[in-house]
Amino acid sequence: MGDHRSMPVPEGLEGDRLDAALARMFGLSRTRAAELIAEGNVHLDGGAGAKSDRVHAGAWLDVTLPPPPTAPVARPEPVPGMRVLHEDADIVVVDKPTGVVAHPTVGWTGPTVLEGLLASGVQLSTSGAAERQGIVHRLDANTTGVMVLAKSELAYSALKRAFKERMVVKRYHTLVQGHPDPLRGTVDAPIDRHPSGDGRFAVVTGGRPAVTHYDTLEAFRAASLLEVRLETGRTHQIRVHMAALRHPCVGDHLYGADPTLSERLGISRQWLHAVGLGFEHPTEGRHVEFESDYPEDLNRVIEDLRED
Repeated sequence: MGDHRSMPVPEGLEGDRLDAALARMFGLSRTRAAELIAEGNVHLDGGAGAKSDRVHAGAWLDVTLPPPPTAPVARPEPVPGMRVLHEDADIVVVDKPTGVVAHPTVGWTGPTVLEGLLASGVQLSTSGAAERQGIVHRLDANTTGVMVLAKSELAYSALKRAFKERMVVKRYHTLVQGHPDPLRGTVDAPIDRHPSGDGRFAVVTGGRPAVTHYDTLEAFRAASLLEVRLETGRTHQIRVHMAALRHPCVGDHLYGADPTLSERLGISRQWLHAVGLGFEHPTEGRHVEFESDYPEDLNRVIEDLRED
């Protein structure tokens, strides 16, 4: 349905061609005005106009303008490779692939866990901002593994509280450069945005408290496989704390990893995987645990190192 307009030709357009007059009156291009005339959408004094007709001031113009184009609404799409590990009335637990963020953010055009689930028909809790519905914690875009989302309002508030009060068991495996000394330990160092403002985080005096426990599982010639347990959940926490120990996650070029080693191992992202998540189920009251195997790219690196 178009928008119908009816009015006299203004005096200032006396003697102009009909397409030029139309373009001036309605802010159209000459081409678009000529198309409207050709489509029979313009009548001058009751008769169908031709684009080269000269108009006279006061002549009656009837125009049907097309509706303005509407921007296509981006429809969420399921995320290829994202597996649902568990779903019930209150929670959904996914195994997040690489290259996927938790929820839509400014400047991110790739897939998100949130939209992927909504596209698959999963109903999520609507607490908090619309773009963060159901989100109680996050994994970086290129960190893979277990992530839980809230489906009910009850689960949303219970899980938010559990994460805040450090009641959630968060286990990660990461491959770091070199060999940490001691082989097991704790990094307790506050984290905040890096003063450079380039999107990195750093150990900063007066930052937010951050505690990371690590334990060496396996040592290779140039790298070590660690199990990491997080007490807090700061952005990039493991990556920042490992870099602060001078043992950055392999492949993590944002935090100083050696590009030559990454290339040799054929890895194009940080070797960091959320292997397990344990918490009290928000409505059933029992402790639940979910685990995820290494994805193919990370697994291949470990197998190559073992053969080395």
